[in-house]
Amino acid sequence: MTHILLIGTDLPLLEGLAQTFASLGFIPVVAQSINEGRELAAQYPPLVAVVSRSLVTTGAEALTIPLARGGARLLYRSVGSQVEPFSHAVQRSVLADLTLPLERNRLVALVQHVEQRARTTGRSDDPSSHPAAPG
Repeated sequence: MTHILLIGTDLPLLEGLAQTFASLGFIPVVAQSINEGRELAAQYPPLVAVVSRSLVTTGAEALTIPLARGGARLLYRSVGSQVEPFSHAVQRSVLADLTLPLERNRLVALVQHVEQRARTTGRSDDPSSHPAAPG
């Protein structure tokens, strides 16, 4: 099963996202801080980490969260929040920067795309998802 790590302080938003991902067959895990998220990810590496921009000051904090092979990091912000630019290295390592809940459907599509990409390239940690070897 594919773990999705949701990190932020807006618990109603994260709970709604968790319910959405659970209904799609993912295993959502919610953390309220980067440190808590890092600890959870060390136990169960997520395929996707969705991190609130409000918790990262330089953006580099999001890069310290371990991911499953083929995984991706996404940042999100609330509607109307101030957007501080991050370094180019951080921007290149993040798949998307979303405004939630407005871009909720885009988030779901991105997570599904990352999961499919991990399966197609053989990077998925789920052995049942690897393509069969020619016999």
